Amino acid sequence: MGKRKIIVYIATSADGFIARKDGAVDWLDRPATAGDYGMGKFWKSIDTILFGRKTYDMSLKFVKEGKATPDMFAGAKHYAFSRKPPKKVLFGFEFVKEPIKKFAKRIRSQKGKDIWMMGGGGIIGSFLDEGAIDEFIIHVIPTLIGEGIPLIAPRHRTIPLKLISVKKFSDGVVRLHYAVSEARPSGRARASKTQY
Repeated sequence: MGKRKIIVYIATSADGFIARKDGAVDWLDRPATAGDYGMGKFWKSIDTILFGRKTYDMSLKFVKEGKATPDMFAGAKHYAFSRKPPKKVLFGFEFVKEPIKKFAKRIRSQKGKDIWMMGGGGIIGSFLDEGAIDEFIIHVIPTLIGEGIPLIAPRHRTIPLKLISVKKFSDGVVRLHYAVSEARPSGRARASKTQY
């Protein structure tokens, strides 16, 4: 068995946003015509989920509003990244202050299934800049939302991707599966500050 992979599994609008500016994802509500878009199969392939602080806070808000249950991701380890962890933490979460490169090396070396990078854009960008993302599985929703939170926090970077597969669903959703190229350009992404 090879090393554990860190995989971004996410949905974006057709114009590349993962949420509205206020974090709303109402545009993700879809008729159940296409099943679960492969989520069930993906869920069986992972045992760990990584969250940025804003995504953790949004999950907490959903739990408080009754839109989600505290055990919605039961059966997986949960890590959230923040320089200033909250005093009270959702059950099952562990906050990480460790440098990304060190954390990624440590978690990839442990036995287990693959690791789901839940997001958001800041933590995805920080992991990507540290060479700590292996794959992207992006579900492009056929909806334009005009503005919002981009898939990856904006910074000057050029990172080649290798297409693994494309799947079209009956409702117009397209799943793009990419591997992050190991032949990465040097320098440009390294100058950025880690944000989480």
